[in-house]
Amino acid sequence: MLRILVMLLAFSSGLYAAEPQIETIGEREFAFDLDGSRIGIEIRDPVLRKKKDMLLDWVLYSAKTVHQYYGRFPVKSVHVNLMVVDGDKVRFGRAFGGEKPFVRVDVGEDVNSETLHRDWVLVHEMVHLAMANVPQAHAWLLEGLATYVESIARAQRDHLTEEQVWRYFIERMPQGLPQAGDRGLDQTPTWGRTYWGGAIFCMLADIEIRKLTDNRKSLRDALRGVLDAGLSMHADTTVMKVFEAGDRATGVAVLVPLYQKMRTDPYPIDLEALWAALGVNLQNRKVIYDDQAPMSHIRKHLLKS
Repeated sequence: MLRILVMLLAFSSGLYAAEPQIETIGEREFAFDLDGSRIGIEIRDPVLRKKKDMLLDWVLYSAKTVHQYYGRFPVKSVHVNLMVVDGDKVRFGRAFGGEKPFVRVDVGEDVNSETLHRDWVLVHEMVHLAMANVPQAHAWLLEGLATYVESIARAQRDHLTEEQVWRYFIERMPQGLPQAGDRGLDQTPTWGRTYWGGAIFCMLADIEIRKLTDNRKSLRDALRGVLDAGLSMHADTTVMKVFEAGDRATGVAVLVPLYQKMRTDPYPIDLEALWAALGVNLQNRKVIYDDQAPMSHIRKHLLKS
């Protein structure tokens, strides 16, 4: 009896949330509610509809992953349009803002559940929903943030291991370093600087927030503060307003000063030295950890909270 009472109290206080139930709206439309947000899914092609159960599970998992990271789903409603393409992979995605945000994702007709379980595209696009539209010069913030957060968020849901995340970062982040002739992030709209240069900015901010708060706050707290300020994909704003909202949420000045350093200056980072300070090293594609490294205490928390 006591156990039942404890469970009832837990449910009523929100400690346990009921699993969202996927509704069938019509032949090609489906939907579910996630903590007050409505996620609609459209699968037009009959080839993909034969795989609807695994596709709907994938959309639900992706939405829950973003919900867990931000503490809520970023927008009150979104329409997810799954379009069929050749192949066996998730090929491309794009998120659109405004009053009625929607996400389009191209899915291979031969995709299977294992591929969907490993996929990052839909989480990446749903992260975009949590950031306001900023001018094109700051596309690095939108794409870099989604690149960084989708890895962290998926690790927090145990869909990526710590080993996978660190190997991915160590192998891919050098693509974001400034090349000869590059200027700051606002002035170098190359693919590498946009996606991975932006991700480097996010990682540096995450580390610095944790250093200044003894791991009590993180980039996630800053981004939740951005949402609290009403700066989801529904809104148009400036990057300074985004960074000011994030700094207010953490109580430490990190995002604004870091942006001022990286906006026009190439600001090269010694990633090898940073990995060493965090206590991660890649040897034969295996991550070796050093718990005596000066920032190992930050690295241990980076993928957890």
